[in-house]
Amino acid sequence: MSEARRAIGLYGGTFNPVHHAHLRLAEEACDSLGLQEVRWIPAGWPPHRPPPEVSGAQRLAMVRLAIADNPRFSLDSAEVDASTRSYTVHTLQRLRAHFGPQQPLVLLLGADAAAALTTWHQWPELFALAHLAIAERPGYALDPAQLPSALAAEFAQRAAPAEAVHKAPAGYVVHFPLTALAISATGIRQALAAGQSVRYLLPQKLVDYIRAHSLYTSL
Repeated sequence: MSEARRAIGLYGGTFNPVHHAHLRLAEEACDSLGLQEVRWIPAGWPPHRPPPEVSGAQRLAMVRLAIADNPRFSLDSAEVDASTRSYTVHTLQRLRAHFGPQQPLVLLLGADAAAALTTWHQWPELFALAHLAIAERPGYALDPAQLPSALAAEFAQRAAPAEAVHKAPAGYVVHFPLTALAISATGIRQALAAGQSVRYLLPQKLVDYIRAHSLYTSL
C-alpha cells in the first residue's frame, strides 16, 4: 500500500493539559490501525466545555512539547489560531479540502465521546468526511443498547474491521483496544491546584513548562 493511501489519524481535544493517556491513545491507534501519522488538533474554543483555564497558545505549546520526539505525530494549530468555536465537522471539512477526496482520514475518539456523538454539531455529516475509530479500554466496550437509536443504527451499518480504514476515504466505524490508564486532565489540574506532584502523569518537559508559567495554580 502506498504511503499516500495509508490512513491519517485525526486527534482533536482540549488537551488541558495533554498527558500520557492522550499520548498512548494516539500511539496505539497508529499501531492498531496502521496509520501513517496522527495529526493532533488542539481545540481553540471548544463548544461543549467552559473556556479552558489556560490560553490556546499555551495548550498548543504543551502539545508541541509532548509530541516533538515522535515522528508519527504532527501538530495542526488551525483551531487555536482561529477566533471561532471549534466544531469537528468544520475541522473535517477543512482537512478533507486539504488532503483531497481520496485520502483516507480517521477521526480518533474515546468511547465516552463516541457515545455522545449525537450532541455534536451536524454529527451525521462526519461519516462522509472521515472514518471513526473508537478506542476502548478493557471492560469499557461501547454498548449499543446504551446509545441513541439513530447512533446505534449508524454504528451497526458502518461497522468494519480495522484494515477497512485504508480502503475508502471515509464512512466506516472501527474499534481498537486501548491500554487502561486512569489519568485525567481534570485530576491533573486538581493536583496542581493543591500543590501535589503530577510527575509520571504527563511528560516531565510539560511539568517543567507548567511550573515555569505558573499554570493551573487555582481552580
